[in-house]
Amino acid sequence: MFNDLSSTLALLRTRRSGRPRDLVGPGPDAAQLGEILAIAARSPDHGKLHPWRFVHIGRDQRDAFAALLQAAYRVDNPAPGRLEIEANDRFARQAPDLIVALSSPTTGHKIPEWEQELSCGAACMNLLLAAHAMGFAGGWVTGWAAYSPAVLAAFGAPPERIAGFLFLGTPGTELEERLRPELGEVASEWVVPEPERA
Repeated sequence: MFNDLSSTLALLRTRRSGRPRDLVGPGPDAAQLGEILAIAARSPDHGKLHPWRFVHIGRDQRDAFAALLQAAYRVDNPAPGRLEIEANDRFARQAPDLIVALSSPTTGHKIPEWEQELSCGAACMNLLLAAHAMGFAGGWVTGWAAYSPAVLAAFGAPPERIAGFLFLGTPGTELEERLRPELGEVASEWVVPEPERA
């Protein structure tokens, strides 16, 4: 199906996360971002429920997003310190592009919510792979904001949950290869259990 299997495998083999604070311009343009999101939507989706949504926060909306984070943080931390305020502000403004990924399950459906949540994770992974294929890097992070009801309220409502913030851009520094598990640690052959003796 692919003309160059080795290139496809090399793409998969070399994807790594970029720290959002190290991602610089250029980021994806509008057409590239549209293609990235379309590829993200080509994820396993039992029941064809598309149990995920993506919300793009444009560069012109980062001030408003920073203000949202500061207000949400103060819900549980009414007197934040200077470093906390600065950290929230940096979070809102890093990387050229920011996508908020939302797990958006259909409740009460025959497809278990767990499977729908897995589909959301697969969509996020497809998004990162598409960005990598275009020469960008991505960082998928959560942190307190992903679990804040006040932040969620700006993007959706329960049973939706923020699956993460996906920052996209060009690596400003060389991406580090992190330690990966040995294959034997995460993959094995099934062995038929011995029958219990009476």
